[in-house]
Amino acid sequence: MRIRGRTDANQKAIVAALRQIGCSVVVTSQLGNGFPDLVVGRNGHNLFLECKDGNKPPSGRMLTTEEIAFKNAWRGQLWTVFSLEEAVNYVLRNT
Repeated sequence: MRIRGRTDANQKAIVAALRQIGCSVVVTSQLGNGFPDLVVGRNGHNLFLECKDGNKPPSGRMLTTEEIAFKNAWRGQLWTVFSLEEAVNYVLRNT
């Protein structure tokens, strides 16, 4: 079982963009074990985001076994984003 998670190349830019639009963001990618990369708060809403690098080939963007298990078991909002624009648009639509 993997203890620490990996960080996708676009995660830092996504975090900066979300903070720019007034979100609070906690980076949780280091938790690993399938837990989403970001916890985002805006306008009283909390969202989980899993960041994947949309510039990678499709095989490099797939969820890990642990991420799939977490997503299937989670009963709240969790979204996988592949770009900064997708992350910002998702958060704006859902908060």
